Amino acid sequence: MSQDSVPSGTSLENKMARLGLGSSTDEDAELMSESTPLYATYNDRIRPLLDTVDKLRQLKVMKEGIELPTIVVVGDQSSGKSSVLESLAGISLPRGIGICTRVPLVMRLQQHSSPDPELHLEYNNKEVPTDEAHVAQAIEEATKEIAGDSKGISHTPITLVVKKKSVPDLTMVDLPGITRVPVRGQPEDIYEQISNIIMEYITPKESIILNVLSATVDFPTCESIRMSQRVDRTGERTLAVVTKADQAPQGLLEKVTADDVNIGLGYVCVKNRIGEESYEEARKEEMKLFESHPLLSKIDKSIVGIPILAQKLVQIQASSLAKCLPDIVRKINDKLSFNVSELNRLPKHLSNVADAMTAFMQIIGSSKESLKKILIRGEFDEYPDEKDMHCTARMADFLNGCSQELDRSSRDSAKKFLMEEIKVLEEAKGIELPNFLPRTAFLGILQSRVKQISNTPVEFVEKVWNYIENVVVRVLTFHSESYPQLQSCTRRAAQNLISKMKNQSVDRVTEITEMEKLTDYTCNPDYMSKWTKLMAQRPSFMDNLKRNHSKLKIEDVGEVEVEHLRDYNLAMLEKAFDMRMRIIAYWEIVLQRLVDNLALHLVFSVQNLVNREMEKEIVNELMGPSGGGIERLLEESPSVAIKRERFNQSIKLLRECKEVLGNIMDRIEAATIHHVDVSF
Repeated sequence: MSQDSVPSGTSLENKMARLGLGSSTDEDAELMSESTPLYATYNDRIRPLLDTVDKLRQLKVMKEGIELPTIVVVGDQSSGKSSVLESLAGISLPRGIGICTRVPLVMRLQQHSSPDPELHLEYNNKEVPTDEAHVAQAIEEATKEIAGDSKGISHTPITLVVKKKSVPDLTMVDLPGITRVPVRGQPEDIYEQISNIIMEYITPKESIILNVLSATVDFPTCESIRMSQRVDRTGERTLAVVTKADQAPQGLLEKVTADDVNIGLGYVCVKNRIGEESYEEARKEEMKLFESHPLLSKIDKSIVGIPILAQKLVQIQASSLAKCLPDIVRKINDKLSFNVSELNRLPKHLSNVADAMTAFMQIIGSSKESLKKILIRGEFDEYPDEKDMHCTARMADFLNGCSQELDRSSRDSAKKFLMEEIKVLEEAKGIELPNFLPRTAFLGILQSRVKQISNTPVEFVEKVWNYIENVVVRVLTFHSESYPQLQSCTRRAAQNLISKMKNQSVDRVTEITEMEKLTDYTCNPDYMSKWTKLMAQRPSFMDNLKRNHSKLKIEDVGEVEVEHLRDYNLAMLEKAFDMRMRIIAYWEIVLQRLVDNLALHLVFSVQNLVNREMEKEIVNELMGPSGGGIERLLEESPSVAIKRERFNQSIKLLRECKEVLGNIMDRIEAATIHHVDVSF
């Protein structure tokens, strides 16, 4: 079976169940209860699986967020944790005052057919051989190398591999004992440091918690119990080992049967090795104690002794492996697919100028196409839910706002009606025919009105170009995001170009407004029709003025006060009325002409920006003295390089893990197809 066809889910669980890897059988229980050594035939079935998980741990797959089924050994300081582990492994571990275990110690116990044990340590990417006589010293030296000579602790683990006859096939992680009060040489926050390490290991739901408790203390007061209950409230993945049973036999039976602290996987009571006892002698003394002691002999034999503990751990480990392995397969496959996808999304690593030029032209081409869609054609499928990027609609809104602002800022005032015209006419009078309207008077009023609104078109084009700059920079940044080394160049080019075009637009609209001041001209027939319609009100206005009305209503002006006009002769009032109506009719033409010119200029400038100027400006910027040339694309940015390296390393690791899993899956597949027995 190839590594790309690693099964996952229920089918894998079913195959493992058919091989007896999901739970123990009655035959297994019989084998275990009768076996003298600390391992049973049952171990042969899970050894390949355990080797697989150990290999995954060696590959550090947990760095990828994939948790492995792990037996985590925790306990308060002086709870007898080291004695339990020594009894299981048949070796001596570091002893002394205070915390002896200062780093996580991964203990890989492997049943060995040879009478000669093989031991070695793995840490800091090296393998250090040792033996039973020197293993404690070797662990101490490795600990000092990792955690220093003081009494501080470290998260970096040491792996101890023990291949020995009569040991169970187990992998356990021994963690520092819990202490609240720092001793001399320990950091003040030693409790917090130890708690963080323990919580890191026991929090994953795949972890089995082996909680070592001393029979001499009340279980609810143990700090290790409090920690395990925080992550395993029901105790479904917690097994308790009660040490020092010989030192506090009174009430022990009630403690383990009442289970006031929710130990879901049960208890095992043991007696620690004393002094120079051999491990064989310690086991005999333990067996004798639980058989003959008046109180301890009442405890069920299925929960006493190191052999029972070993068997329970093997069973729990097997069940955990069968339960977790399909999920591990799935997670590795998912993580691998995700990382490959993310790696492919990174920009292609450019190795020559031709590749760099091709990439550059693709960026320019895709950017121009996006800008044509959103700035010229009014398509917004690339940004359907972002109204700020629906550019033609937003620019139309800006133009409508400008038109309304022009209308508001030049609206006729109803106060002091005709006074502006009268003053201008009085200053423009000369030796002339009666009822003659001086052109200079009309131009004076027109220029005053144009000056009043002249800032509005300038503010409009500045606002529009600021908006266009944001849009263009955003589009260019998006299309060049794979090449951060190009983004600053394209951004600078866009900003320089738009700044230049904004200045040109300001000059253009200033010129347009200045032209409106120079002369009064239009060929639009609406002017004459509007003026004629407005002048039709003059007879009634003059008639009503004679009747001493204080206010009159004028079309396109509104209700006006007229008391102040009675001081002027009728000829002047008629000329002033005519002047005002000409201004009203012509001003509509002026405003419409301004808005039309602004709209045409805007459309023309944007098209010029997208179709002609932008590409040229970016090329000039890139090839200029500060641009660095097209070769700049060959320099991969540090952030992209770091991402590429991280994804490559992760993919390499996950593929190795997948191959390891593929090998064990092949064996399971072959075993189920050929109906072989449960041993490998």
